[in-house]
Amino acid sequence: MLIHGWTADSHDWSWQLPVLEGKYRVVAVDLRGHGRSQIMPSGSYDPEDYVADIEALIERDFPGQKFILVGHSMGGQIAARLSVKRPDLVGGVISVDGSLGFSDALGPIFRKTTMDLKRKDPAIVGPALFEAVYDPATDPGIKRWHARRLQGTSIHAVRESFGPLFFGASQVGLGKQSEDFLRTVRVPFYHLCRDQEQEARMRGWFSNPKSRVEYWDHAGHWIMQDRKEDVTSAIVAWIDAL
Repeated sequence: MLIHGWTADSHDWSWQLPVLEGKYRVVAVDLRGHGRSQIMPSGSYDPEDYVADIEALIERDFPGQKFILVGHSMGGQIAARLSVKRPDLVGGVISVDGSLGFSDALGPIFRKTTMDLKRKDPAIVGPALFEAVYDPATDPGIKRWHARRLQGTSIHAVRESFGPLFFGASQVGLGKQSEDFLRTVRVPFYHLCRDQEQEARMRGWFSNPKSRVEYWDHAGHWIMQDRKEDVTSAIVAWIDAL
């Protein structure tokens, strides 16, 4: 099951789908307020809301089945949360630069973004944040696609989804709270990240012997779009080795 990130949709996985669909049964979701899914009212975009949606989808449409959850950014955190809440539904998690394990040093940047999203035009705030996490070689067309897609995403989803990933009593994206949470993960977990310090920091957090944390260079936050074939091959190799 492929789970996209904040302000994105299931099309983010377009470059992986041809190979994955040729090997596995694949479900690519649009989260609430994103893509073609239902727009919910304000106050319905906490991580727990997204987790509940994925949990309900699996129980309703795929009873008795387990999924490998592949999540990007916010989707990686949603996948991790579901794996802890309902390990009976999850066979493993692949987190592609998921919103997990970030240093407290990034807190002020994330807090400013959270406040700016509330007070300013998200169509400006979002792309400015994206620009800071692209690789120099990221295709300009991809950048424009990301910016334009954000403009078509529910304003509630854009403004309300970001902050709870990193702030509040139940956040699991930042600092010691993230570490403590990830140490409770029992399913196999494969985390791809763009920060060598994060890789070194997170390596010892996972108890499952099949878990892995890898640093990926020459890629921006959308690793699966900057290094399409490499990420697809890595996903397949890890799943097939489980």
